[in-house]
Amino acid sequence: METEFKALLVEQPEKKVFTRSVVTRSVDDLPAGELVVKVHYSSLNFKDALSAVGNPGVTRNFPHTPGIDAAGEVVSCADGSFQPGDKVIVTSYDLGMETDGGFGQLIRVPVQWALKLPQGLDLQESMMLGTAGLTAALSVLQLVENSVTPEQGPVLVTGATGGVGSLAVAILAKIGFKVTAVTGKLEEADYLKGLGADAVISRETLLTGNERPMLKTTWAGVVDCVGGEMLAAAIKSTQYDGVVTCCGLVGSIDLNVSVFPFILRGVRLIGIDSAECSMERRTRAWQKLATEWKLDNLAGMVDEVTLDGLEEKIQTMLKGGLKRRALVNLLNS
Repeated sequence: METEFKALLVEQPEKKVFTRSVVTRSVDDLPAGELVVKVHYSSLNFKDALSAVGNPGVTRNFPHTPGIDAAGEVVSCADGSFQPGDKVIVTSYDLGMETDGGFGQLIRVPVQWALKLPQGLDLQESMMLGTAGLTAALSVLQLVENSVTPEQGPVLVTGATGGVGSLAVAILAKIGFKVTAVTGKLEEADYLKGLGADAVISRETLLTGNERPMLKTTWAGVVDCVGGEMLAAAIKSTQYDGVVTCCGLVGSIDLNVSVFPFILRGVRLIGIDSAECSMERRTRAWQKLATEWKLDNLAGMVDEVTLDGLEEKIQTMLKGGLKRRALVNLLNS
C-alpha cells in the first residue's frame, strides 16, 4: 500500500488564523478505521469551504483535511466487508468534519460509512452528484413516496442555483414534474431552464404577501434548500395534502409560520438529513440516481479542478459566486 499521498491541509498557526496548502501526508496521519480508500474524485460543498476557513461549527481540530465527499477504490478492509479494488462512495457522517476527508488521495474510515458504487454510475459521475445529489435525491424520494405526482401541479425548488437545488430541479424534471425554480440570481434563468425548470421566479415574487398566515395554494410539493422566510412562504402556498421538504438553513434557522397550513390544509413538512440517514435509505437514493433518475447533463453542471485549484473555488463559494459544482480530481492532483 502506498504510504504517502497528497492532500489539502488546513492548519492553524495561531488563534483565528488558518492556512491552506497542498502537502504530502502519510497514511499514519489518518485516523483509525477499518477501511482505506484511494480517492479518485471528491466535490466541493459549502460545509467544506467552512471547514477550510476554520469555522468551529464544522471543524475544531487542526491540522485537518476537509472533504465530506469521496469516491474511489478500496485499498484494504480489515473486516472483509469490501475487497481491494472495490469501488465505493463515502459521504457525510463525520467525513471531512473532524475526520480527514476527501480532499486527500487516501482516507481511512469506519467500514459502515461506505457503500458500493451502484451499477450505472462511475466514480466521476458519483462525485458530480456527491452529497448535494444525495440530498436532492432524498428530498425527491420523500415527495414521491408521499404520493406527490406531476398531475397535481408544479413543484417549487428554492435556492435553485445551489448544488442541492440545481440537482433537485434536474431530477424532478427528469421524472416528469413541472418545476418552478426560485433564485436570487435571475441572470441564471437560462441555466435553470436548461436543467429542466418550467418557470423561474425571484425570491421577491415568492415572498409577496408573506406577512399573511396563508397564501394562495400553488405547489403540489416543495424542495426547500434555504430555510427561513422562503420556507415559510413555501409552506403557506402549498396545496392541500402537499409535501414540503427542508434541507437548508442559509436563509435562517428560524421558521415563522402559523399552524394553519398544517391543520387546515394538511401540509406535511419533512426534514432531510443526509449526514446520518440510514444506509438503507442512502443506498436507495443512490440506486435511483444510477438508474431511472440518472441525469444526462451532469458534466454540464460541474467544473473540474485539482487540489491546486481548490483555493480559488473555496473563496468564490464563500462569496456566493460559484456558478457550477466543483468536481475535485484527486487522480491528477
